[in-house]
Amino acid sequence: MNEALKIGIAEVSITPEGKSIALTGQFYERISEYVETPITMTCIAVTKDGEQMTLISSDLTSICDALVERVRENLRDLPGFDPMKLMMNATHTHTSHTYGKAQANTKNLIGGLDVLKRFMGEDKYQSLTGDRKPDMTADESFEFLVERATEAVRKAWADLHSAKIVFGFGRAAIGMCRRAVYDDGTAKMWGDTNMSNFKELEGGNDSGIELGYVFGEDQKLECVIANVACPSQILEHRSFVSSDYWGKLRILLRQKFGDDLKVVGLCSAAGDMCPRDLIRWVDPETPVNDPNIKHLTHVERNADPSMFDIKGSWKAGKRLFNEIVDTYDEIIAENRPADEIGVFKHEVLTVDLPLRKVTITEYNAAIEKIRDFVEKHDSFTFEENAAMHVYAGTAARYENQQTHDIFPIEVHVIRLGSVAIATNPFELFLDYGNQIRARSLAKQTFLIQLCNAGYGYLPTEKAEKGSHYSAYVSSGYVGHAGGDMLVRKTTDAIDKMFGREA
Repeated sequence: MNEALKIGIAEVSITPEGKSIALTGQFYERISEYVETPITMTCIAVTKDGEQMTLISSDLTSICDALVERVRENLRDLPGFDPMKLMMNATHTHTSHTYGKAQANTKNLIGGLDVLKRFMGEDKYQSLTGDRKPDMTADESFEFLVERATEAVRKAWADLHSAKIVFGFGRAAIGMCRRAVYDDGTAKMWGDTNMSNFKELEGGNDSGIELGYVFGEDQKLECVIANVACPSQILEHRSFVSSDYWGKLRILLRQKFGDDLKVVGLCSAAGDMCPRDLIRWVDPETPVNDPNIKHLTHVERNADPSMFDIKGSWKAGKRLFNEIVDTYDEIIAENRPADEIGVFKHEVLTVDLPLRKVTITEYNAAIEKIRDFVEKHDSFTFEENAAMHVYAGTAARYENQQTHDIFPIEVHVIRLGSVAIATNPFELFLDYGNQIRARSLAKQTFLIQLCNAGYGYLPTEKAEKGSHYSAYVSSGYVGHAGGDMLVRKTTDAIDKMFGREA
């Protein structure tokens, strides 16, 4: 077989037109007040020589596997479509739908909220929104997202046409490490660095951008694919609907290339990354309800605009825009040929990772903390909920590990000519992504986190020792032993596709 490469692209809106929604991504409730920028799902389908891949980039905080299952089921009647080769990823915006079953997973594990409710009761949470409720319920959001994702895939497959893709590389400072380390070895997400006890940032950063440019038969640019090691959470505390810096990038690119241009935003391994510089810290322009953002000191800096506010999201969007256009101009000036997609392979793997475990001592200490809190409180606020989440999650993990040792995940590994694509369902710490890219035999490696599920953070061993949010055992299901295994399994699969046996 030597069929021509065919690509179909479609974008659908997931903006709740005229309705408020509950916003997800924090330990407290927010209800949307207006739409700052539209939120979307963008689907790209690729077929050649009987192989295929279908990818949906979603302006959501995470993807739950229940959503993927429903969409796959809805598409079983689509001729030629393989439901198992559907991938759905989240850009990790924190100003999008809280949707029903968002915390659900097919493993039916006990969650920290289940433990809190057992001790506190269902009605003990002090809501910041009072009696106000969103117009669209979480279950309605779920059905809405299922419908729109299904529509996006059908439109993309209907759009399949001969096309070419030119891969490129850019560099822009978007993501930076968000974990500060102190002289006693402890670490803290968003930690204050303006103190004598601060020693270092825990990890590095990756300013590289993996890029793909899709051209139609008329040589018109139809789609830009951008893989960035930074979640889109500049506006994470705000009470409006927004696609964060990806929305600003779409606006800028369409001003240059036309309103029909599609943008596929992919978040690379970035569990410990953020759009903020902890060294040149700039406070929010307006207050945010996050106990971890309350630094004791403040020095005015000549630095970025506040990366908590709209101005910051435009700055990040412009940085990406400038690099994407610069790389595009180089491609055109050099008359760079399309990538020869001589080999197209797509493997769907089930990788069994070890469940991260807690000790009996850790469990007993967590239960004691919860009981002490219950004795002193009749109800709890969002800050207290965040604090109790740590202990409740630890207790839940202890209960789960009595019946579960293995945590199976779905991983997609793809060879598209000289390029590799690999997915994972975690907020994967950058070091793991760097290891995969450095060891990959591909000319270029796209990594997509929070794909087909959202199983929390996957921290490094150093982060686990430093502790704090994102590295607590309650922050995810898998620890560094599983991270090391994920790297090995992913690189082995890539190596086999590129001709070397593991």
